[in-house]
Amino acid sequence: MAFGSKLAHDVRVIEVRPGGRRRIDRVLAPDYVRDLDRLPLGELRRRRDEAAQEETDLSYLRRLLHARIDIVRAEQRRRLSGEPGGVVEHLVEILADQQVGSSGRHQNWEPSRTGQRRRQVEALVADAELSDVASLSDDALRDSLSAYTNEESSVSGRRREVQDVVDAFNSEIAGRYAHGTASVDDLLAAERGQEESGV
Repeated sequence: MAFGSKLAHDVRVIEVRPGGRRRIDRVLAPDYVRDLDRLPLGELRRRRDEAAQEETDLSYLRRLLHARIDIVRAEQRRRLSGEPGGVVEHLVEILADQQVGSSGRHQNWEPSRTGQRRRQVEALVADAELSDVASLSDDALRDSLSAYTNEESSVSGRRREVQDVVDAFNSEIAGRYAHGTASVDDLLAAERGQEESGV
């Protein structure tokens, strides 16, 4: 099978499995945000934090994909310009530019399962290392870019859905504080309780 054909079949769409046990399955289940006004404040915060962690992980995966897209596009530009050498010498600049342009919502969380996310991206080009991107044919390079951009579109779509979930919890929590049904003292007491229990 040709490299390009393999890539086309390897594109991953992030599926949500009803009743699944993964965090994304829970966070995007319809009942996760149902009847928020009936949930205790502690449960609201727990679910909000779980959704926020999923958002952070999806953002990390998206950044990995953006970096790879930028590398492939840089190699395409190099070929069009006829510039000798390869993109390897410019990787630091490429990735630095990508990092500057990857700003989004402020997140207080660190990515989890970074190894798993990185392996997901690497699987898209299992037959070639990005550091050897100059060895790919023009067709393979084009197929690589297509695979990465399709995956990025899938990740971005799920990330937006998760952001909506986080926003729903934040809105409910803020509303309770605004209307006096929750207090900062309750919040601090709950946090002290978690620290004492080692949570």
